[in-house]
Amino acid sequence: ERAIARHEVREIEQRHTVDGPRQDVTLDEEDDVVIIYNRVPKTASTSFTNIAYDLCARNKYHVLHINTTKNNPVMSLQDQVRFVKNVTSWKEMKPGFYHGHVSYLDFAKFGVKKKPIYINVIRDPIERLVSYYYFLRFGDDYRPGLRRRKQGDKKTFDECVAAGGSDCAPEKLWLQIPFFCGHSSECWNVGSRWALEQAKYNLINEYFLVGVTEELEDFIMLLEAALPRFFRGATELYRTGIK
Repeated sequence: ERAIARHEVREIEQRHTVDGPRQDVTLDEEDDVVIIYNRVPKTASTSFTNIAYDLCARNKYHVLHINTTKNNPVMSLQDQVRFVKNVTSWKEMKPGFYHGHVSYLDFAKFGVKKKPIYINVIRDPIERLVSYYYFLRFGDDYRPGLRRRKQGDKKTFDECVAAGGSDCAPEKLWLQIPFFCGHSSECWNVGSRWALEQAKYNLINEYFLVGVTEELEDFIMLLEAALPRFFRGATELYRTGIK
């Protein structure tokens, strides 16, 4: 299946080469850029994504939400192929900023030469879990009318821990690792040494920049300095914005 996937992607690239660039979507090198923010839940990802939405018109790029069924962060191999095809060949949506709760996907294994720029934000694991615990019960200001899965449950996080509840189980602290490890089933095996090492390898070698929630402003300042095509004005927006 992977060989077929590589072949299909190669066919698209060859077709673009043979047909030549379409007149209405000829891209400068500066615009032939895709950023993927495969956001980890409850790491201030909504706040950061709002900055991208607020800047896209001013800085002339597209923001696209990767909306998977039931927010499943793992795609089937067929869907991986389709996703790589779409992101690579959809020139009308470049430059593009993609965001969604999706595990890291290595475009190179499908034969793509120009890979997207990956960024992400991580958070202290316990703080992230506490935030997610209460999010399931009380939601947030982003979609205040949406009924959450645990709405009405008044049990505190400490009470959940004391009772050995599933929503606050220590295994839940593992969640950030698979987002960097990737789509392999081993990535989701809690406590896997291989998954941890793979996640660290990808973070160091495949990600352009990874910030931490507790120092989000520094992350945004670095992005503005390094990728002004997308993030010009982001620092000021972060400091003065209301989202």
